[in-house]
Amino acid sequence: MIRIFSHYVSKTAFVLLLLEILILLFSATFTSLIGLADSRGMLRAGEVYLASSIFALVIVLSMSALGMYQHRSREDIRNTLLRILPAFALGFAVLSLLVRFVPSLHFGRGSVMIFGLGAIGVLLARLVVFKSSQSALMEGRLILVGGGALARECMDLAASKIGFHQFTVVGCINVPGEQCCVPASSMLPAGLSLLAMARRYDAQEIVVSVSDRRNGAFPARQLLECALGGVRVIDAATFFERETCQIRIDSLQPSYLIYGGGFDQSFFRAASKRLFDLAASATIFVASLPLMLLTMLCIRLEDGGPVFYEQERVGRDGVPFSVLKFRSMRCDAERDGTPTWAQANDSRVTRVGHWIRKLRVDELPQMLNVFRGEMSFVGPRPERAYFVDQLKEQVPYYNIRHSIKPGITGLAQVRYQYGASVDDAVKKLQYDLYYVKNNSLFLDLLILLETVQVVIFGKGSR
Repeated sequence: MIRIFSHYVSKTAFVLLLLEILILLFSATFTSLIGLADSRGMLRAGEVYLASSIFALVIVLSMSALGMYQHRSREDIRNTLLRILPAFALGFAVLSLLVRFVPSLHFGRGSVMIFGLGAIGVLLARLVVFKSSQSALMEGRLILVGGGALARECMDLAASKIGFHQFTVVGCINVPGEQCCVPASSMLPAGLSLLAMARRYDAQEIVVSVSDRRNGAFPARQLLECALGGVRVIDAATFFERETCQIRIDSLQPSYLIYGGGFDQSFFRAASKRLFDLAASATIFVASLPLMLLTMLCIRLEDGGPVFYEQERVGRDGVPFSVLKFRSMRCDAERDGTPTWAQANDSRVTRVGHWIRKLRVDELPQMLNVFRGEMSFVGPRPERAYFVDQLKEQVPYYNIRHSIKPGITGLAQVRYQYGASVDDAVKKLQYDLYYVKNNSLFLDLLILLETVQVVIFGKGSR
């Protein structure tokens, strides 16, 4: 894994991205330069390179928006091809729209060949890269210090193979005084130092998964020896942050948040985020205006009730504000006055509300909250004060998510289903903590791309 602007990115995914950009650039440039792109002959070099660059950028963004840089457990020719075709179709639609405003981007009769070469190149690149990434030579090997609940979670994560960064847990080192939660077969034999054990099993990393480090049996000296001997040593909190984009509550120590870096609240970050919020909100507002007008009409025709719905939410530093949404439930959804979480197949949701919630259209009026400065485009989901008061009492570190502005979309919204319980709130908080700690313009752009996928496929709605 590598870190780009504080966000962990898989080396495999990064290499794949660069490789595919080069393939797409070559496909467009080569086809243009041999005179197939224009019926009048060869295009001028400047036009060729500009058009090729925009072609590669649009296709890569289309693939990103459809989740093609998120790992899938099964990658073969059929599944990869089924994912490439919709991405290239989306890219073709976007380029066709751009050509209306910038005619010089038109590839003419060579468009079919450019898209064909690009798709074949991307398909071959993915098959080679994914096959290589599954090789044992590309897998990371690590040893867990401890055999408790945290160690068990690390082993389960390794077995899930959910990320581009594949790794294998060689085994666990027992720490006296800790309850064992891992299979006996995974425990490594005693008698060797940690450094000797790492070299014997060719482990490049040691993950400290001991919850109580004040235990006299904690091998601090041996861990220092490993670090000096070239074996990377990290704690479980860093491991989960890197591999899952979460800061896990069960492995978190207050010192990790204090000394672990991140939490950029500088003037430059605030200014760049505000500019991003305004630009993204204005662009999407203009693009979605016809859809919003249609939504307003449908809501009004269904039951004659109000189109918009205002609700008090908790913002930055715990300051309340009124969030604006399209009404998706009956007017008497909370007739008894008690706030209630939305459930799956909630009977209070109207027919129009079902679809606008599924496609997240009901969130679009919140762009007005962004313009007012009450929300960001990307950030933790704003919650109601009634639930916040409960969650602060039951969930450790919950109030940290209120150190920045809430968002229309966010890491928790695109990575986890709709939350409707305390347990869901804990899981979403782990993503929110990661975002609060590592937020950057780069991460905002990645989340915005993932939001497109969530909207298109209607993931996580209720």
